[in-house]
Amino acid sequence: MPSNDVRNLLPIAVPTAAAGVVAVAVSAAVAGGKGAIGAAVGVVLSMLFMGLGLYVLQWTAKTLPQLFQAMGLMLYVAQLLLLMIFVAVFKGTSLFNGKAFALSLVIATVVWMAAQARAHMKSKIFYVDPDSEKSGRPEKTGSSS
Repeated sequence: MPSNDVRNLLPIAVPTAAAGVVAVAVSAAVAGGKGAIGAAVGVVLSMLFMGLGLYVLQWTAKTLPQLFQAMGLMLYVAQLLLLMIFVAVFKGTSLFNGKAFALSLVIATVVWMAAQARAHMKSKIFYVDPDSEKSGRPEKTGSSS
């Protein structure tokens, strides 16, 4: 990932990881060891899906900007469907507490999206590309006489 992408990822991943630590601690207190494992799996899964989605979205913005909006909508729908599939698959598992898993998955996803919106609002995005000019002089228009 280029350094700009890492700069965008840090203000998103840190609050999500902090919420994940709180979710694991609360799940451990309420549901024991299986609750802590379920919460940890849910948070890691959410961060993995959302991180990959962010990477794909940034790649699309750089390479195929005309598809950015459609790709963003398709990506979020696909992420939510995959997360629902994971919740359905692990619904009756005895490996970890399913309620802690599902709740931490939802909490981590909501925190990720809120942090992503906040990071986007606070980022300084150029509306004019400063690299588009080849020299410091403005281009001449019209004919010279």
